[in-house]
Amino acid sequence: MNAKIKKIELLDSAPITKALLVMGIPTMIGMLINALYNIVDAYFISGLGNSQMGAISVIYPLGQVIVGLGLLFGNGAGSYISRLLGQKNKDKANNTASTAVYGSLLVGSFIIIISLLFLKPLLIFLGATDSILPYAIVYSRIYILSCIFNIFNVTMNNIVTSEGSAKTTMFALLIGAFSNIILDPIFIYKFNMGVSGAAIATAISQIITTSIYLNYIKKNKSIFNFKIRDCKFSKDILSEIFKIGVPTLIFQLFTSISISLVNNASSIYGDSVIAGMGIVTRLVSIGSLTVFGFIKGFQPIAGYNYGAKNFSRLKESIKISIIWSTIFCIITGLIFIIFNKNIVSLFSNGNTMMINISSKALRANGFTFMFFGFYTVYSSLFLALGKGKEGFFLGACRQGICFIPIILIFPHILGIDGILYSQPIADIISVVITVLMALALNKNINSSENNL
Repeated sequence: MNAKIKKIELLDSAPITKALLVMGIPTMIGMLINALYNIVDAYFISGLGNSQMGAISVIYPLGQVIVGLGLLFGNGAGSYISRLLGQKNKDKANNTASTAVYGSLLVGSFIIIISLLFLKPLLIFLGATDSILPYAIVYSRIYILSCIFNIFNVTMNNIVTSEGSAKTTMFALLIGAFSNIILDPIFIYKFNMGVSGAAIATAISQIITTSIYLNYIKKNKSIFNFKIRDCKFSKDILSEIFKIGVPTLIFQLFTSISISLVNNASSIYGDSVIAGMGIVTRLVSIGSLTVFGFIKGFQPIAGYNYGAKNFSRLKESIKISIIWSTIFCIITGLIFIIFNKNIVSLFSNGNTMMINISSKALRANGFTFMFFGFYTVYSSLFLALGKGKEGFFLGACRQGICFIPIILIFPHILGIDGILYSQPIADIISVVITVLMALALNKNINSSENNL
């Protein structure tokens, strides 16, 4: 019981720097290591050829959509749970946690079945060329089936973090990622299974992570019970979950659509360009997932103190989160700018065209990534405070509202450069919008504090 009380105290009264470190750093490390799932697959598969490398680039957005279901329930429930705990309403928080877990598994199973039934047309829509398609089908059949475990893991990531147990999330993600690093070369090369071996290695790693969360539940380490009888598919619980979860899912959809549009625009230039842009997507995801991980630790602190009407503590957490995340993003951006060729060469297997394309794109993304921390703090903050509409709009800017028109228009004007610079241009526009919305939100928080 003492451990459970300490989790609440961390959100409620611990110094903000300590709370952010305890909550944010483990989640950040976990998300960073989890990003290795994609990087490790890319590294080992790059030795098989451009078409195999292009296959996992094409499948990536489909996997993101399916995993988005875990975020739909997990992130939506996590935000609501933090606010409920701030209001001392533990029973409803318990109902919300159980509803999210079982709801995500039910909906996830349905979507996985639909995806497998229409797999080939889906992959073609996502940009698979004739040479890429056979490898994409082999990989995705195994990968999509294993996504049921990933959906459960993502849902639990958010719920466990929302109750103040970020170290458990870090441990689960670390073990899964390291398992993938060990298993990938064994299945791909030692067992000579190629892309199917990479998919099997990823599936086993996800199952290992699932077993850690199941053990966490079984040993009663959580504040919540996760019993089927505690599921309450009531209007008020579902509306709160979906108010935050649906925007999060749409963010994932926009991410998937944006990657698909890049793949389609790149396909006219050949498999090397598809594979090269896929490398950049995965490299930038290392930085972005690290920031998301830290902000996952910030969100329950913000949501809890907003629910408890502790506005001074809320404002302090916002300020520190912006400073810390921005420092990280500047360092990461400089690494992308200075060492772009060295980094992408690790995944190119000596392909000169792939190196030129991906290094140029990575350098451009490095400049605008420096503002990613500021953007992410506020897009996540709106959701943490239960402001779904504002959070949806801001979160949808970077890879949706701003990006999609740019990727549809610029390649026709600038050719291949239009593909390379679409994301950085969208990033700049998104940051300007963030500044305007941040000023309005800060004014609203100050007004609420004065009224209190």
